[in-house]
Amino acid sequence: MKKWFYILLIPIFFLSCSKNENSNIPLVNVNVTINVNDPAYISMSVPGGWTYINGGSRGIIIYRVSTNEFKAYDRHCTYDSSNSCALVSVDVSNITALDDCCGSKFLLTDGSVTKAPASLPLKQYQTSFDGSVLRIFN
Repeated sequence: MKKWFYILLIPIFFLSCSKNENSNIPLVNVNVTINVNDPAYISMSVPGGWTYINGGSRGIIIYRVSTNEFKAYDRHCTYDSSNSCALVSVDVSNITALDDCCGSKFLLTDGSVTKAPASLPLKQYQTSFDGSVLRIFN
């Protein structure tokens, strides 16, 4: 192959090895299974519903995006994560979450920042759903 081909591949290789976006949030093993039909999770029975569960670094927000899609976010704010009061809570709109400490706001449908000072999205955990059982894991 031509030498120029390898020169073009080198920057692509380094870009693909970028640092994890939420590396400021402690890595905690998460492997939780819940039955969404359990009355304890009635708040998630329809899209737009949400609940808090234990797990992750500072707790987890589960948000039901649609009938078959859930999002799970760590409640640990990505701005000044060493601050002990950096805790994200769902606000009255039920579509955004707010850190009362720094004022950062995040969209629950994808975890993105909607209000600074945070610049990184919420740490998101993987989910799988079989129609009744939701698994949250990393």
